[in-house]
Amino acid sequence: MPERSIVNGPKVSSMPQETKAQLLSQLPSTDRLVSSPVGQALVQEHGATLVTQQARELLTATRQHLLGGGQHNVELSLEQQLAQGVASKVAPRLRPMLNLTGTVIHTNMGRAVLPQVAIDYVHAMMQHPLNLEYDLHTGQRGDRDSIVEGLICDITGAQAATVVNNNAAAVLLTIAALARGREVIVSRGELVEIGGAFRMPDVMASAGASMVEVGTTNRTHLADYQNAITPQTALLMKVHTSNYVVQGFTAEVTEAALAPLAAAKGIPLATDLGSGSLMDMSRYGLPKEPTPQEMIAAGCDVVTFSGDKLLGGPQAGLIVGSQDAITKIKKFPMKRALRLSKLPLAALEATLRLYLQPELLRTHLPTLRWLTRSQAEILNMAQTVCPAVQQALGPRYEVRVQNMMSQIGSGSLPIDTLPSSGLSITPKLAGKKGLGTALDQLEVALRALPTPVIGRIENDHILWDCRCLDHAQDLTNSLQFLKL
Repeated sequence: MPERSIVNGPKVSSMPQETKAQLLSQLPSTDRLVSSPVGQALVQEHGATLVTQQARELLTATRQHLLGGGQHNVELSLEQQLAQGVASKVAPRLRPMLNLTGTVIHTNMGRAVLPQVAIDYVHAMMQHPLNLEYDLHTGQRGDRDSIVEGLICDITGAQAATVVNNNAAAVLLTIAALARGREVIVSRGELVEIGGAFRMPDVMASAGASMVEVGTTNRTHLADYQNAITPQTALLMKVHTSNYVVQGFTAEVTEAALAPLAAAKGIPLATDLGSGSLMDMSRYGLPKEPTPQEMIAAGCDVVTFSGDKLLGGPQAGLIVGSQDAITKIKKFPMKRALRLSKLPLAALEATLRLYLQPELLRTHLPTLRWLTRSQAEILNMAQTVCPAVQQALGPRYEVRVQNMMSQIGSGSLPIDTLPSSGLSITPKLAGKKGLGTALDQLEVALRALPTPVIGRIENDHILWDCRCLDHAQDLTNSLQFLKL
C-alpha cells in the first residue's frame, strides 16, 4: 500500500482494514506538521512558539484518541485542525453582545456601558505616559486620588473623597479603617447579600470588626441603636437595601435621624448606597434612589457607592465624606491593595465630568439614555427590525412585536419596571412537544453569532426587549450569520 500522509488524511472510511498501529505510525512528527504549508503560514502570522505548542497538543490528543479506540476525523486534515486550534487559542475571550434581555444594567454583561467621551479619553491616555501619580505643579510625586477627588466633591458636596476598585472594596476598606478590632452597629433588616453570596456579615468579619445587630428584620428604631452603643462601638452603619424590598409592617431609622445620635456620641456614621445614583432619578420620570448628596447633607461621615451602576461609569467604589474620616481611610494600609488602576480611573474621570453638565447627561450617558427611552421610541425600533428578524429566522419561527417590561438591573430598584417593547419569537410547532428544545437550539445559535444576541425565555417565547438597541443595523448585521 502506498504511503499516506496523516497531514492530509488518513481517510479512515477509505481504508477500513488499516490497523490502529498503522494509523499511529502515520502520524507526523511535530516538526513535520509545523513545516507543512499551512503550518508555515500559521508561523508567519502567529510565531513558531504558539504554532509548535498547538501542533504538539493536537498530535498528543490524536494519539490518545486513536489508542482509546476512536477513529480519526475524516472531515478535517491535521493541518486544518491545527489552523482551527491556533485560531481558537488567539480568539478574544471578551466579546461585544447585543443586550436584548430587558435588564439595562446587567451584571453578567459588564453592567454600565461607558459613554463615548470616556472611551475616547481612555484610548488617548493609555497611548502615552501620564500624570497618574506625578504633580505637574510641584514636580513631585502626586496622589492618584487627586485626579477625581475634586470632581467627586464638587458633585456630592463632600469634604473629601477616595476611590477603590469596586463598591464591595469601598465598604470593606471603610469598616477596616474605622472599626477594625471594634464593634459596628447595623440593623438586622440591612444585612444584605449581593451577587456571589457576598454578605454583609462576611464583609464585617473580613474587615476585622465585630458586627452588632439591632432591631428585627422588618422594624428597627432609633432606641435600638442608642441602647447598643458601648465604649467598643466604632461605627454606626446603614446599608441601602437596593436589591430587595421589605414591605408591610416596617420601620427603619433614616440617616438624617441617626446622624444626631452619632454626632452626640462621637461615633462616625457610614452608609452604603450601592447603586451609585448621582442625580435625582425622579426628575427623569424614574423611581427615586437615594443620592450621596442627600446622605452628606443628612450628616453622614462616610458614603460608599458604585461607579458602574446608575452612575454609568466603570467598575469602581467611591467613598465620600468628612475630611477626618476619608483621611483615615486613605492612610489605612489596605487602601493600596484596593486602589483604582489608570484605565478605570481615566474612564471614571471622563464620566464624572459629564455630571458638571447635567443638561447633557441624557444625551451622552448610555445608561441614562436607555433608562429614560420612551416606549414609543422602543416600539418604533421593534417594528423596524421585525421584518428582517422574521426573514433571518425563516418559516420555522413566528416573530411578533409585543409590549413588555424592562428592569433597571444590578440590584437597583428591584420591584420597579419600565414599560417597553420588543419582539416575541415562537417556534411553529403543532403542539408543545419539542417547544423547549426548539427554543434552546435557537438560543445556542444566537449565542454562537460573531456578535451574540441575548434575550430571555418567558412563557415559551424568546423575548427581545429593544430598549437597549440603538441601531437596527446592529441586529440585522449580526443575524446575517445565523445558521439554523
